[in-house]
Amino acid sequence: MLILGCEYEILKKKIKEKGFKFTPQRKSILDVIIANEGKHLSAEEIYEMVKNNCPDIGLATVYRTMQILDEAGMVYKHNFDDGRSRYELYHDEDHQHHHLICINCGKVVEVEEDLLEQLEHEVESKYDFSIINHNLKFFGYCRECRD
Repeated sequence: MLILGCEYEILKKKIKEKGFKFTPQRKSILDVIIANEGKHLSAEEIYEMVKNNCPDIGLATVYRTMQILDEAGMVYKHNFDDGRSRYELYHDEDHQHHHLICINCGKVVEVEEDLLEQLEHEVESKYDFSIINHNLKFFGYCRECRD
């Protein structure tokens, strides 16, 4: 999915609202994240892709930008227990989805169905707690690694 001009301006505004400039480097990083939506990229992977268009960019700039995007609510930061933080684009209508993580090859599959909606309602009622989101990870072996 490509972000259209209006939506792109909203993302740019969110960065500026946090007190940061929308630099060409940050634009290139955001372009890579958008172009690879759903791939759960690490900062290192983003860096490798961005440096093709911005050869002067440093890995530290990518790390700082990912922190800014996370704080601005533009990306989700995931920990899939592989030693790296991984990122995916956040959409305002998103409710956290679940992930299947292969412990052999590291493949990540998104489970789009919200498997915990009923449990959320029960927890909210029983503990008088207002849940805004949740995160669930399943670890195992993908079809290719099982065979």
